[in-house]
Amino acid sequence: MKKTGNLFQKWSQSSLVLRILIGLVIGAVLGLLVPGWTWIGILGNIFVSALKAIAPVLVAILVAASIAKAHGGLGSRFRTVIGLYLVSTLTAALVAVVGSTLFPITLQLQDVAEGNAPSALTDVFQNLLTNMVTNPLASISSANYIGILFWAVLMGVGLKLVASPVTIKVVGDLADVMTLIVKWIIQFAPFGILGLVFSAVSESGLEIFTIYGKLVLLLVGCMLFNTMVMNPLWSLLVTRRNPYPLLWACLKESGLNAFFTRSSAANIPINLALCKKLGLDEDFYSVSIPLGATINMNGAAVTITVMTLAVAHTLGVEVSFPAALLLCIIATLGACGASGVAGGSLLLIPLACSFLGIGNDVAMQAVAVGFIIGVIQDSVETALNSSGDAFFTATAEYRDRRKTSQQ
Repeated sequence: MKKTGNLFQKWSQSSLVLRILIGLVIGAVLGLLVPGWTWIGILGNIFVSALKAIAPVLVAILVAASIAKAHGGLGSRFRTVIGLYLVSTLTAALVAVVGSTLFPITLQLQDVAEGNAPSALTDVFQNLLTNMVTNPLASISSANYIGILFWAVLMGVGLKLVASPVTIKVVGDLADVMTLIVKWIIQFAPFGILGLVFSAVSESGLEIFTIYGKLVLLLVGCMLFNTMVMNPLWSLLVTRRNPYPLLWACLKESGLNAFFTRSSAANIPINLALCKKLGLDEDFYSVSIPLGATINMNGAAVTITVMTLAVAHTLGVEVSFPAALLLCIIATLGACGASGVAGGSLLLIPLACSFLGIGNDVAMQAVAVGFIIGVIQDSVETALNSSGDAFFTATAEYRDRRKTSQQ
């Protein structure tokens, strides 16, 4: 028993990133050599399912406990991080417009996708408001983070107003227990990544990197430009410090895992652990991280904008400058509500197309193309969105620290 404990301790103390990279390589090799060993893919399913299962409960308890224990002075940080989330998402849409103008893409629209897309921007807000007041237990069971945040905030405020210090300590201890469980799950990330990579490679082979190559390059290029250039620029303006060491840490520790899980919800525990490692204030990041998973959707804004303009180019629809600006605003608002719409960012493409006068039948064909390239598009989108949550959370706190030190 003692020997097993020592092995686990050595395993947990070694570099998680290195272990994940090893799992990635082994998974890809096995996917090419023995694609019939489908049982390997179960490892990935178990890992993602475990993270998805624990994340809603973790967020609900952490947010409530953090607000109950919080002291004053967090208001400016929340204003900063929300502003960064929204401005960076709008910037991502603008980058996508520029990229689509410089490198116009046309599609071969044949198969029509099935699904219910929102027909107007009001539908997105209606979904958000409806999800907000969903039964709290139902919100946790369905991973409805809008509802989880809403009820957790109310619970935290209520605890702060009426609960005794002993009760608040019990809630805080429960949050610590949930955090410990998450740490245990994360230790098995290399095996999960191995299974996920095996499934992707064994099912699609290396052809996943060649289907709709130009479209994938444009999407990924816009996302990377926004992540590597625009987001650091916003951080630099806010903190007056070199943003790239922080950016690299977020991409390495958060983005790498999110790329393979393809789930912002599943990556919330990873981001919370990263923020703790960065020495950030738990009262702040335990709220800003799940909030970012809901409204910080740079990659989704790029996907909506690029795909919409690709449909416009295919049909020969001219997009004026005012129309392009309107499209950016629509993509930003739609992307912030993507988590509340079945199908994520892809099913918001018809909504954006409707503002350019493009019919739903044609737009839904673009959704079908989106599902084809989703193996890469969704992976990159999730990685950049999720790592951005931690990046902007740290940026907001560094700004607050700088202002405090100057006073």
